[in-house]
Parts: sequence; structure tokens; C-alpha cells
Amino acid sequence: MLPGIDFLFTALTPFHIALALGGVIAGTVIGALPGLTATMAIAVLVPLTFYMPPASALILMGAIYTGAIYGGAYAAILLNTPGTPSAIATTFDGFPMAKRGDGDLAVTLACLASVTGGFIGAAFLLGLAPPLARVALAFGPVEYFWLALFGLTLISALSEGSLMKGLIGGCFGLLLACIGVAEVSSDIRFTFGSQTLLGGIEIVSALIGLYCVPVLIDMVATPARHLQVSGESRGFRLNEALRISLKSKLNLIRSSVVGTLVGILPGAGGSIAGLVAYSEARRTSKRRERFGTGEPEGIQATESANNATVGGGFIPTLVLGIPGTPPDAVILGALLVQGVRTGPHLFTAGEGSIVYTFIYGLFLATALMLPTGLLIGRYAYRTIVTVPKALLVPTIAFMTVIGTFAIRNNVSDVAIMIILGVMGWTLNRFGFRPSPIVLGLILSSIAEQGFVQGWTIGAATENLMGMFFGRPIAIAIIAFMLLSLFYPLIARRLRFNREEAGAK
Repeated sequence: MLPGIDFLFTALTPFHIALALGGVIAGTVIGALPGLTATMAIAVLVPLTFYMPPASALILMGAIYTGAIYGGAYAAILLNTPGTPSAIATTFDGFPMAKRGDGDLAVTLACLASVTGGFIGAAFLLGLAPPLARVALAFGPVEYFWLALFGLTLISALSEGSLMKGLIGGCFGLLLACIGVAEVSSDIRFTFGSQTLLGGIEIVSALIGLYCVPVLIDMVATPARHLQVSGESRGFRLNEALRISLKSKLNLIRSSVVGTLVGILPGAGGSIAGLVAYSEARRTSKRRERFGTGEPEGIQATESANNATVGGGFIPTLVLGIPGTPPDAVILGALLVQGVRTGPHLFTAGEGSIVYTFIYGLFLATALMLPTGLLIGRYAYRTIVTVPKALLVPTIAFMTVIGTFAIRNNVSDVAIMIILGVMGWTLNRFGFRPSPIVLGLILSSIAEQGFVQGWTIGAATENLMGMFFGRPIAIAIIAFMLLSLFYPLIARRLRFNREEAGAK
């Protein structure tokens, strides 16, 4: 019997259904707009929850979170601009599919994958929350340092073109992240006396600049349509997407489990989850050479993984009071305002009504995401395809400026966004893709904090090498990191040997 099944009917009341539906719609729309992330969507709407019962508030915030993570796929597929950082890897195959006229199919595949990942993440939250939360406690600063480097090697290996250019792009992102006040020591670095740079390079501003501005420049520079237009409307293409999804069911399940497990680790988030799942999907696929050119398995891996982090991230948030992702931190703060204290006692008989009603509400929100996502995706695709560039370009430019300014209410962020955008467009001409640079920025704070803390502990215990290279989890992460770096070379060598053997 499912735990807390008595509270299923509480979650299915008309009021909670309306909350879940409204939250999914609002989150999807906000997540699709560049710069308006899931964290911002929840933060803006948190005041609405202060007058609700805790379970209802959690359902609304969980629905917004779920919708926003999926909404980021629209811009990633149709504009080559991830609406949220977790949709970065969706651009790898989503936009190539849209360019060849299969944008409607790509959006439907993303919706089905997101629903699958959401269900699996919520199932883990329902059945395995307490034991899985203890896994997160085994990760110390050194493990987070190696995990950040692992994420960086993944995006470098997956970048188009040469591995060296991917690594250089990642290192450039790390250098950009060093601007401003240091993560641990609070030293001021590379500001060159500028007050503007004291705050550093804001991650979402950089993401908007490196992804949006080059797309806008290319749209203005080329007279052709932004996306291919099909001769006839093909609607949702749901049957075709279902057939592809059934063929890739193992990829969907594996990627969802990866997303859940990564989501459990505080601070890791959907960006790393999507990249790890994408890398694993590419490694195991029989069509690995098609990844990056419009392969449906790539979209499925990324979208199922980043939506599974929603359920995974709630595990340490609810059980340990440690936010798994930035949106979880906002939700945790809202719960504290209402007087709800997170911890293992939430799952006991006395407090179970809150957490189990919320978990079943999360299942409800995920189910509602299917019709909502298909409907919104259909009209989003038609709009992007049919709207003339003379209207589309200034609209996107306006949203990028507003989205960048709204993060910190700082005009300097807009200027930095434009400068990085022009730099990104120029670097793209020479084969340097934006994904490694953005991931370098995202992972830099995790890597720096983990390294400094690990070095301090190792030096104090006079066991520096053992601290970084003697812990079992750290060794496992290092092994996976080396595998991701050298697997393309190993696979190429094995394929060459097989061809030579066949020739003989």
C-alpha cells in the first residue's frame, strides 16, 4: 500500500486541483521567458501562499516549480535560448529539430519526457525520501568540488566541435566567475577598480547574453525565416511522439533516475542533471553520432532528468531542511514563515497530512502538465513560426532586457549581458559554443567553495591528498569524470580495431 494514501483524496479537492492547474500554467509561461527562472517565479508568487494552509501552499509552489522547469524547453527548442539554466542541454538537439521543421514534435517529446521525469521524481519522494536524504549527507565539500568538475567535463565533451575548444570555453566561464567578491574569503578580484564589477557576473544575465543576443544578431543578419514552416499544420504530433517515447523508454527511466539522484544533492540542480543524463544517453545510444544534430533521445534525456530534480530536490528540503535546488530554498523560506519546521517528523503521523498531501499534489501537477504543456506548446510553436521577424526580434530583445534588469534591478547587468552577448556571437564564429562558458559560471561557486573548504580541512588534519583522493565517493566521481573525458577516444579506438578486424 502506498504511504499516506489517505491524503490522496485531500490533494484531489477542487481547490487543490485549481491551485495545481494555475501553478502549472503560470510556471510554464514564466519559465518560457528568458531570464524569468523557476526561482524567480516562485519568489514572486510566494506572498500569495502566506494566507493558505501549508499543504495548499506547497502544492501551488510545487506546481509553479514543475511548470517553470518544463517551460524552459520552449525557448530552448524554438529559439536556441534556454528559458532556464536546466534547459541548456535541450538546445543541443531541440533547436536542430526545430530548424528542420520538427519543432512541434520536439515540443511534444519534451512535454512527454517532462511528465515522465516528474512522475518518477515524485515517486522517489513518496517512497524513498528518508533513506535517500541520508545519501546527501555523505557528500562533503570535496565531493561537491569533484562533482562540479565532473559537470564541467561533461559539457566540454558534449560541446560541438573540438574537445579542446569546449575545455577552453569552460575555463573562460570559470574565469568570469572569479570577477567580484570571492566565494569563501571575500577577497575582491579582477574588478580593476570598477564598482560595477563588485557584484560579479550574474549567472542568469550571462545566460541571457550568451544565448539570446547571438540568436538575435543572427535573426537580424539573415533574411530567411527563423524556423522551417511545414506546408500543413500537424498539430501536437502526439501519436508520433508516443511511438518515439515507447522506443526510448529505457532512456527516459534512466535519465529520470539520474535527475532524481542529482536533485538530492544540495546545490547540484537541473543543469548538472540534464548534462549527466544527456551524456549517458549519448554514450549508450546506437545513434550517438546523431546527437547534436536533432536526435529525439537527447531532448528526452535532458527534459526527463531536469524535471525529475523537482521531486529529488524536495527530499533533502523536507527531510533535512537543506534546500536541494535554489527554488527549494525559496519554498523552504515560505514554509518557515508559516511556522512549518522541516525534518523527519514531517513524515510521522502528526505532521504527515502536510507532506503527503503535497506529494500527491505534485503528482497531480505533473499530470496536469501534459494537457497544459501540449496546448501551450502548440500555440508557442505556431507563434514563433508565423510571427514576422520585424515583431519577433524586438519582442525577444525587450524580454531579455527586462529579464536581466529584474534579477537585481541593476542597469549594469544589462550592459554586461549585451557585452557578453557580442562576445558570445564572436566566439561562436570561431567554434566556441556558449554552453561550456555558462556551465563554468554555474559550477564555479560550487567548485571554489568545495575546494577551499576541502583544502582547509585537509591542511588542518595534515592529510591533504587523502582528503581529495582518498574518499570513496570522491574516487567514484573522479572515475566517472575520466570516463567522460576519454570515452570518445576509447570508443573511436575500439571502432577502428573492429573495422580493421572486419577488413581482414
